[in-house]
Amino acid sequence: MKRYIFLVLMASLFFWSCKEEDKIAKEIDAIVVEVQVSRFDREFANAKPNDIPKLKQTYPYLFPEQYTDSVWVAKLTDTLQVEILKEVDSVFTDFDAEQQELESFFKHVKYYFPNQKTPKIITVITDVEYNNPVILTNDFLFLGLDNYLGTSHKFYGGIQSYIASGLDKKFLIADVANAFAKKVVPYPVKDRTFLAQLIYYGKQLYIKDKLIPFKTDAEKIKYSQEDLDWSFVNEEQMWRYYVERELLYSTDVKLRKRFLDPAPFSKFQLELDSESPGRLGRFLGWQMVRSYMEKNDTSLQQLLKLPAEEIFKKSNYKPKR
Repeated sequence: MKRYIFLVLMASLFFWSCKEEDKIAKEIDAIVVEVQVSRFDREFANAKPNDIPKLKQTYPYLFPEQYTDSVWVAKLTDTLQVEILKEVDSVFTDFDAEQQELESFFKHVKYYFPNQKTPKIITVITDVEYNNPVILTNDFLFLGLDNYLGTSHKFYGGIQSYIASGLDKKFLIADVANAFAKKVVPYPVKDRTFLAQLIYYGKQLYIKDKLIPFKTDAEKIKYSQEDLDWSFVNEEQMWRYYVERELLYSTDVKLRKRFLDPAPFSKFQLELDSESPGRLGRFLGWQMVRSYMEKNDTSLQQLLKLPAEEIFKKSNYKPKR
């Protein structure tokens, strides 16, 4: 009888949760946002020397005053620039799919962060500046499209594979969401523990859960599906490693390079290292924040302000064996 009551309660909770999610999805879909995308990359590719003054007038923020028009005229015929622009145009022949995802993203932003305004979107060329493929300001969102040509593109031949694996257009919206998350998630300046770092990145990834629910978990964290599967399979073992070695409250700065920074693999100094993806500390922080939000009635805005210690204790985080 008790088991029957428990199953009924679980079914009721699941049904209520699904209804609530459907209600939120409908409210978000009804939000109106004006997403303006200007293809500066294409305008520059098709420009002639006498078009430079007009482009400068339209996009003054893309033309630093210290450079004369002759610099930009030279770029119009620079062999490498012309080739990059051609390759970008072949991958992003149209921008319809990306614009739809951006519109959905900003609808979710408006729902969860109503005071945030929708910036004007400008597509640009960055000469493959993969460390900063997306730049978000209060007024503008700059998208460096040459950073999304495909993981095996010839332009990325000299780039380490763990970096090149993220240079695909399926990750563009994840990078946009990450740029936004960096703006709204406070960095734990006073808390230098490894736990605070885990939760910091966990909050960023949880924001992606809310703002780009139409993307897969692998795309949110910029893993291959195989790497994500590996992470879930080994989640309990990784967590036990952190706990047994008392790393959570450590302030050792080396832990960042081992488990948080982009790298070909995470450094447990065990045999599993060669099989592991990098940034596994972020993955575990993500699961911890998810566990907290499942067990506590907390809004997204409230979550961002909570200290790592409170999230950890109230998450009752226990990876599946």
